[in-house]
Amino acid sequence: MEQTVRNVFIGYDTELPERIGKTIVLEDMEIAVFKLTNGNIYAIENRCPHRGGVLSEGMVSGEHVFCPLHDWKINMKDGLVQAPDEGCVQTYDVIHEDDKVYVQVPLTE
Repeated sequence: MEQTVRNVFIGYDTELPERIGKTIVLEDMEIAVFKLTNGNIYAIENRCPHRGGVLSEGMVSGEHVFCPLHDWKINMKDGLVQAPDEGCVQTYDVIHEDDKVYVQVPLTE
């Protein structure tokens, strides 16, 4: 069953700093948005599954962010925590049209 989503405008590409996370609050969700040096933009849940570290404050390396609390390495593309640690975070699709950036979030009923 396909989940219904909505596109939420979060800002302009030129406003997003490279390799530095930005926190977006949408209703009861907190999302970390990252723009990489290659121009790719990722949006993930802003809490590490280990102890709830704020991922937007983590260090970015390639397509990974390191949790600032205990250095867990999380892939921003699929949300998977890298071994030997285990877990995952929610990822959100990003739409990049012209200079505008949107995050696709589940529709709330």
